[in-house]
Amino acid sequence: MNNILFVASECAPFIKTGGLADVVGSLPQALKQYEKQEVRVILPLYDEMDENWKNKLEYIGSFDVELGWRTQEAHILTLTYNQIIYYFISNDYYFTRKGIYGYYDDGERFVFFSQAVIEALKHLDFKPQILHGHDWQAGMAIALANILKPIDGMKTVFTIHNIQYQGVMPLDIYEDFFHIGREHISGMEWNRMLNCLKSALFHADKITTVSPSYAEEIKNPYYSEGLHQMLENRSEDLVGVINGIDIREYNPSSDPSLFVNYRSARSKKKENRLKLQQKIGLPYKEESPLYIIVTRLVEQKGLHLVQHIMDEFLEKDVQFIVLGTGDAEFEGYFSALQHRYPDKAAALITFDETLARQLYASADFFIMPSKFEPCGLSQLIALQYKTVPIVRETGGLKDTISPYNVLTGEGNGFSFANYNAHELLNVLDYSLEIYNNPAEWQKLYKNVTKSQFSWKDSAHQYVTIYESLSRELVYG
Repeated sequence: MNNILFVASECAPFIKTGGLADVVGSLPQALKQYEKQEVRVILPLYDEMDENWKNKLEYIGSFDVELGWRTQEAHILTLTYNQIIYYFISNDYYFTRKGIYGYYDDGERFVFFSQAVIEALKHLDFKPQILHGHDWQAGMAIALANILKPIDGMKTVFTIHNIQYQGVMPLDIYEDFFHIGREHISGMEWNRMLNCLKSALFHADKITTVSPSYAEEIKNPYYSEGLHQMLENRSEDLVGVINGIDIREYNPSSDPSLFVNYRSARSKKKENRLKLQQKIGLPYKEESPLYIIVTRLVEQKGLHLVQHIMDEFLEKDVQFIVLGTGDAEFEGYFSALQHRYPDKAAALITFDETLARQLYASADFFIMPSKFEPCGLSQLIALQYKTVPIVRETGGLKDTISPYNVLTGEGNGFSFANYNAHELLNVLDYSLEIYNNPAEWQKLYKNVTKSQFSWKDSAHQYVTIYESLSRELVYG
């Protein structure tokens, strides 16, 4: 039996800002199907968590965490959901705040969390053989597990969900945070800064990231945010495992968010579209395909490309809806686009999970031209709702979306290679051409309905990684 403890800063359904929460929420559910894997999850207890969850928490105990020259009290609470046990680290000073990220002391907050995780291992009735950390917020937990060895023989896995975010702090606060010798600074330092993500990469027994293509890309200076040489040096320990999604959660035949449930019938998608457009005030045009973007409005998502070509594309017989919030530049651009094309474009500058699902269920095409994308879950959700993805060939987008080929009838979407606005426009034009050819559109739509990215295969890859570490534990 492998006892595995996930360490993460967020997890659906308790607290979520993005795809990390979906992965940490759904992967343990997939792993529990394997008899020899016992997975539990430990998280911060944020004030933002819904009261319905807080009311289910049971108190386990309290302990002190020494953070350099100061001592902070931590409390451990627990609940069980869908047969998975979750632990929560509570501390009013660090986690009783509005939102979960974006504070000047985020580095300190998650160093505290990481130290509290290590200390909590003494107080749990669960002794993990494998500590599995996710993203920089859990990075110091992985490093400290290797340095302090709180459980004899415990192995570590660290997953990079997005290498752009590393948890960087001034190096001179090392003594303010840790009661360990200065000989450990080299494993935590990068470019004369403390770096939480680098600390995990240095100390973890195995490193995974969220798609095979991204695992290769981050060994390249363009994608690595400076860490390419270290990842190249650790190539033998680096594995790309494509993310899955919970296909029970994202299921158009049972999703309560939708106006009309369906399996694959296009007529039902059109019913959803009619009701959606009535809801948001965009005229319904039955013969015009609907293109959507559902994303954070930030540069990474390729929105500069969209800016350059969307006016030209909207001259055609199409409609377009964007949903999301983010940088003022993009919020302003899409709002102005709606003003210029009130019958063709809608800008929903908000984020609403129900509305997002209604968009997926209503659209014909989903646009995701990311500058880089470690895995991407949105294109997988689009496939679940029988909406055709249009993506740039990077990271997990390249691994999950194959371009439609009229000669072979193969492919589940459209893609383009270079980060270039006119390549995006060309592929949008091509998608419209296929849509207007009923025979080709039917072939493509059939391929989309067969595409499914559940956690089954990816969970098996993680089990293989865990078992390889367990064998090292047994045989040395």
